[in-house]
Amino acid sequence: QLQESGGGFVQTGGSLRLSCVASGRTFRVYAMAWFRQAPGKEREFVAGIDWQGRSTYYADSVKGRFTISRDNAENTVYLRMNTLKPEDTADYYCAAHSDIYNARRVKANEYEYWGQGTQVTVSS
Repeated sequence: QLQESGGGFVQTGGSLRLSCVASGRTFRVYAMAWFRQAPGKEREFVAGIDWQGRSTYYADSVKGRFTISRDNAENTVYLRMNTLKPEDTADYYCAAHSDIYNARRVKANEYEYWGQGTQVTVSS
């Protein structure tokens, strides 16, 4: 089970940190990612991280502004979001897959487990 938190309402240029806590499974044997879905749009890849946290990968739209990290001791993956823009407004989901060295899976149907999402709203 994956549970996201940390979403909210923020002004343009602000920051948020999302968290995703995993329970019921061996967290460290999964690569993790964040996706987002805006109203009326497809779910899109945001950032991925391998099981050790040594390899990360970002969508071009967030590169340089967002940082994904993980703490295997706490069974948690994070997404630090800086310099937020109105176009970042979406529901954000964490996801897991068992190809543990691969931080670059960008298709949603390649992921085995999903959280329920947390909403992020960025005002202009």
